Amino acid sequence: MKNLKFRLIAMNFLEFAIWGAYLTCLGQYLGPSGLGDKIAWFYSVQGVVSIFMPAVVGIIADKYIQPQKMLGICHLLAGVFMLATWYYGYTHPTLQFAPFFALYTLSVAFYMPTIALSNTVAFSLLKRGGYDTVKDFPPIRVLGTVGFIVAMWFVNSFYFVDGNFGFTLTDANPYASMRFQYTVQQLLTCGALGILLGLYSFTLPKCPITTGGQSSKGLVQTLGLDAFKLFRQKKMAIFFIFSMLLGVSLQITNGFATPFISSFKGIAEYADTFGANNATLLTSLSQISEACCILLIPFFLKRYGIKKVMMIAMFAWVLRFGFFGVGNPGNGVWLFVFSMLVYGVAFDFFNVSGALFVEQETDNSIKASAQGLFMLMTNGIGATFGTLIAGKIVNHYCAWQSVGEQSYMIGDWQTPWFIFAGYALAVFILFTILFKYKHTRAK
Repeated sequence: MKNLKFRLIAMNFLEFAIWGAYLTCLGQYLGPSGLGDKIAWFYSVQGVVSIFMPAVVGIIADKYIQPQKMLGICHLLAGVFMLATWYYGYTHPTLQFAPFFALYTLSVAFYMPTIALSNTVAFSLLKRGGYDTVKDFPPIRVLGTVGFIVAMWFVNSFYFVDGNFGFTLTDANPYASMRFQYTVQQLLTCGALGILLGLYSFTLPKCPITTGGQSSKGLVQTLGLDAFKLFRQKKMAIFFIFSMLLGVSLQITNGFATPFISSFKGIAEYADTFGANNATLLTSLSQISEACCILLIPFFLKRYGIKKVMMIAMFAWVLRFGFFGVGNPGNGVWLFVFSMLVYGVAFDFFNVSGALFVEQETDNSIKASAQGLFMLMTNGIGATFGTLIAGKIVNHYCAWQSVGEQSYMIGDWQTPWFIFAGYALAVFILFTILFKYKHTRAK
């Protein structure tokens, strides 16, 4: 298959550019539009749909529709619903929660399964092309993170007002407050990229589906619920429980980092700082760190083992939140930068090494189901409840306030960040004590 790697790189680049267009800056638009107290709901719904939609779409892609076509269908539907969300926001300067949230949820419901589907397509085509998936897939996947970063930079810096399309990084430009990171145009960017990838997916080489007679699997096996028997093993039960507890931290900074950093624009001392005016760009350092840290995981796993690697990830979450609590975009911007850099360790050392641990410790008959259970505990249950609880905490200490012509989420941000850091520290200590795993160090 000619240029297969390049085609998969393009697929991964667009896959995560769609997400990067709004994931870290949606709160900056919702707040001034009247839904600042509902930010947590928009991030938690990703966890809710992740509980069931990937399994349902996966079954269809396994049995009835070729994975690359299913990928295209999902992206087209997600793109259409996101464009509908954009249009509603564009025509309603003050948002009503119910219709806006419903359209957004439908888009997210069809997007979230595509993350797994894109992996399925890549693995299938690489194997058919005679490539080594362990060797050849990681560089392809890293370009997905690059796509996420490029989309963040785009929405951070570009604006379109009254036919004027331009780029700026400072408030000196009269259109600076209309950059996509602050407006509904971030959703237009997301929807347009989704339509593009949806159409592109139909041009990819065919991936096989399972054919033949009726499957001998029962409903439990088909839905991946048989992996729950792993809870009978103490080691795996503790691992999955702590995966859920750590999953609580996953979406907190996606939802609240940019409103927090931008809130300093409401404080005269920091209003003109580069960091306060480019929160999305500053946050993109987290994704750059993530791309780099993926490459460190094999070394750390071989040398230190899964327990120590996950302990490193858990303590990195303590630093992630703690640095936010003591930093500022002025003379303390270096603390923000450190928070972004440790994010790569916090995210990758947990998610990637956890998936590898599940792969190594489970029987072949339930490997896929076990991976689904890992995602359910982290990005489903953990992230959903974590985001909702975090929203309650942040809304207790901070509120959207008008400063001049703009609105910022102002208040005692330090206390929520220290609460989150304290939670991560408690999880770290309990995991260190309770999770027993002996690692045989590789030579």
